[in-house]
Amino acid sequence: MQINKKLKDQLVACLILLINFCCYFFDTNASLQVNEIENETFSDLFDNNAVFNKTLLRNKAHEMFMHGYRSYMENAFPHDELMPLSCKGRQRGVTPSRGDVDDALGNFSLTLVDTLDTLVVLGEFDEFESAVKLAIEQISFDSDLTVSVFETNIRMVGGLISAHLMSLLVKQRKDRQRMEWYSDQLLKMATDLADRLLPAFNSTSGVPYSRVNLKKGLLPSLKRQHDTCTAVVEQCRLSGRPVYEEKARKAMDFLWAQRHRGSDLMGTVLNVNSGDWVRPESGIGAGIDSYYEYTLKAYILLGDDDYLYRFNKHYDAIMRHLNKGPIFVDVQMHRPQLASRSYMDALLAFWPGIQKHKFLPDAFTHDLQIHWAQHPLRPEFIESTYFLYRATKDPHYLEVAKEVMQSLEQNVRVPCGFASVKDVRTMEHEDQMESFVLAETFKYLYMIFSEPNDLPFHPDNYVLTTEAHFLPLSIAEMTGTDPNDRLPRRMLIDPDEIVEHHDSSKTNSQQFFAVCPTTLIQKEEGKKNVKIKKVNKKNL
Repeated sequence: MQINKKLKDQLVACLILLINFCCYFFDTNASLQVNEIENETFSDLFDNNAVFNKTLLRNKAHEMFMHGYRSYMENAFPHDELMPLSCKGRQRGVTPSRGDVDDALGNFSLTLVDTLDTLVVLGEFDEFESAVKLAIEQISFDSDLTVSVFETNIRMVGGLISAHLMSLLVKQRKDRQRMEWYSDQLLKMATDLADRLLPAFNSTSGVPYSRVNLKKGLLPSLKRQHDTCTAVVEQCRLSGRPVYEEKARKAMDFLWAQRHRGSDLMGTVLNVNSGDWVRPESGIGAGIDSYYEYTLKAYILLGDDDYLYRFNKHYDAIMRHLNKGPIFVDVQMHRPQLASRSYMDALLAFWPGIQKHKFLPDAFTHDLQIHWAQHPLRPEFIESTYFLYRATKDPHYLEVAKEVMQSLEQNVRVPCGFASVKDVRTMEHEDQMESFVLAETFKYLYMIFSEPNDLPFHPDNYVLTTEAHFLPLSIAEMTGTDPNDRLPRRMLIDPDEIVEHHDSSKTNSQQFFAVCPTTLIQKEEGKKNVKIKKVNKKNL
């Protein structure tokens, strides 16, 4: 029987697990406490004639986050999600099922764990300490539940790792002796959970199955799934156990080897045992977006030139085959001149969608008509806006972020949090507040209106994961084993391929040079082969 798995989960987990368990140190600085901003007046903040005030907007983002966080803690904790219209928690096995989407839930206080590091970003150190204690005391993973490996990895394992590192940061602060009791409990929890996800990697290729049972591992029925797959090896270096990194690298190397050698594009659905492409459609939206993201982030964080080489090849292929004027289309990976579908999804974070509606619909056609009308308050658009502002310092992006905040405040804020939008045309609400609303959406809103000294650490020293958890650039220098002991060299990739002569004048598009000049492959004089030149990753 054929086992179909979506590439997004396969790839991202491989890298996210590989990356998220690899972190270490933080700087210190103070931020504004919520009790200092609750008395502020925001009534005129969104008036067209109001003076643009970054500080006030940052404080408003803080207040909005705390409204959502307190609504969850008071009405939903210890359940995974808040149901903001019902003012109660969503409990898997008790609340009516929503189908596969509930596989992100494991009765392990998902929203709390996913949100812990945001509390530190906002300077809520006392609340963070209380929340960490609750997580340690009340969360257990010994449940007979089948969960999404990808979602559990990026939200739970990544959230625990980032919260562990934030605990070290808060503990190092000298102002109030917080977290002095902390002794790596969150890291141990992350290791426990990651170990429960590892059986998903027991496929012929090493590319993981999409789901695993937290208590019983890889059940026979899970091997016959025909849905999304994902990987999970976040703990590669903090745990001191190389098995996580070995599993992740094997999966990533296999997937790289399955690319189409003519177009350098990837498909979206793979048979994890045979390696055959079941769905050869290639794009940059849902199903594959995080793979490209983590191919570059793996290089930045781990310092492995292989990943930069792969990213360069994929980037050029995307700009040559998928970029059609102002939009990016999906094409057939084997015949990239053929479009594969007539709509785009919200993970492309495409600007015209937000121009036409108060929120970005989950998918829309190439002529900007709605394809899927719902909007679960996804963070991708504000995430892109944040990074564009950081890269350009163009105040236009601050205005865009202000509009996003205004839409959230005026259209989806309810007494018990923030409700998803069922239809962007009617603005009908849905009884759902995903964990990423607090973990990502409000984190990016707060950060875009902040200066570096408003945060407890300098953001340039960190990389944000696909779930907006912080990982330090020092990961590449970390190891949990003897530094002289190297991991096994890739079994599926010819080393000569990684360092082969790469004539950038022929294979890189003009768009590549315009957008990513720091990642150019440069020839080293006197060398037979051409290796990728490392760059200053702090400003990459």
